[in-house]
Amino acid sequence: MAGFSFETLERENLGETVYARVAEALVKGRFAPDARLTIRDLAQSLGTSVTPVRDAILRLIQDEALVQKSAREVRVPIITLERYQEIRQIRLKLEGLAAREAALKATARDAERLSELITRNERAIAEKNWTEALELNQTLHFALADIADMVVLRGILNRLWLQMGPLIAESYHEGGRAMIDNHHAVLAAVEKQDADAAERAIIADITEGGNVILERLLSRRAAGAAKAS
Repeated sequence: MAGFSFETLERENLGETVYARVAEALVKGRFAPDARLTIRDLAQSLGTSVTPVRDAILRLIQDEALVQKSAREVRVPIITLERYQEIRQIRLKLEGLAAREAALKATARDAERLSELITRNERAIAEKNWTEALELNQTLHFALADIADMVVLRGILNRLWLQMGPLIAESYHEGGRAMIDNHHAVLAAVEKQDADAAERAIIADITEGGNVILERLLSRRAAGAAKAS
């Protein structure tokens, strides 16, 4: 919880609102892998009682976005190499599909929105504002599913990003241009309504941007093996 707090909530629809706020924080990487979350701290930060927070935590555990270590300890999971590779393989297929459909369905206004996101992301990276850059990166990926008008796919991606958000955030600033260069290619493909090129560009984005994550996970595994030996 250190370094991040929520805006106080209104009292209407607290259960859904609390879930949405905590889920958004996970997707956007506001909590690091293995971060310990307490119901009391979350409730205090959100300005609500512990009940809706407890319910939200239970839902997020079911979503595999959090893990219950003990009766009083809930943590952001540490994703294993194998789990990351599986999730990335699924993302390649699903986000590739979203990019294809977005290219076929995008309006001029949709393309302008993507362009604005990329421009803002470039500025955030130049200013080393990694929190904003990370949020804009995630927003662009979800925007493709929204433009594609694929509600079911959007929901599946949200659950995957609940698990991936903290890991992406941990490595994002190390990725450099690999984290954004392919976004320009995605935009160009969408503007040309070239579904094949859009799919290739988002696959390249996920693959190349994920290399730094793979390196981190491999290093972590090697360090763990060395410690155990």
